[in-house]
Amino acid sequence: MASLNLDQKQKKTLLEIARKTIEHTVLGKKLPEFKIEDKTLNEACGAFVTIHKNKNLRGCIGNVVGRGPLYKTVMQMAIEACVHDPRFNPVQPSELGEIDIEVSVLSPFEKTESIEDIHVGVHGLFIKQGFCQGLLLPQVATEYGWTKEEFLEHTCLKAGLGRSCYKDSKCEIFIFSATVFGEKDII
Repeated sequence: MASLNLDQKQKKTLLEIARKTIEHTVLGKKLPEFKIEDKTLNEACGAFVTIHKNKNLRGCIGNVVGRGPLYKTVMQMAIEACVHDPRFNPVQPSELGEIDIEVSVLSPFEKTESIEDIHVGVHGLFIKQGFCQGLLLPQVATEYGWTKEEFLEHTCLKAGLGRSCYKDSKCEIFIFSATVFGEKDII
């Protein structure tokens, strides 16, 4: 279970794409066109774009399955995170200088039959039961200092299920890893 191995230049490119896309979207400008020749950045891969303002979450949207080139997924998720996250109002032009951007590039999901396979701080969780599903990125459990059980419970709650649904045999649990990097780390 490995996400793409990205070098610093590739990470910086993805962050610049996310930043320019957010700026153009918020300012109502035509989206920039990016000509990306890098083979890795053209691989189909799932990704999330997270926006923080003053260290607080300001938007986060992702696509768990790569349906197109990674750089285009980052563009699309940047738009979604800045204007369509239902938890927040759209990012305003006055906020552009106050936000920082983080990108999480996901590995393929791996179904697990045992919660012993889950490593907090290493794995993200995707829980599914019937039509309900929820996902939390690996860094969420670390940021909140959660135990493995708390991480599972919060992922169940995110799915709209009961706190202990992960104990139900009908509940499917998937783990994944993510390469996570942000503007404060790279630029």
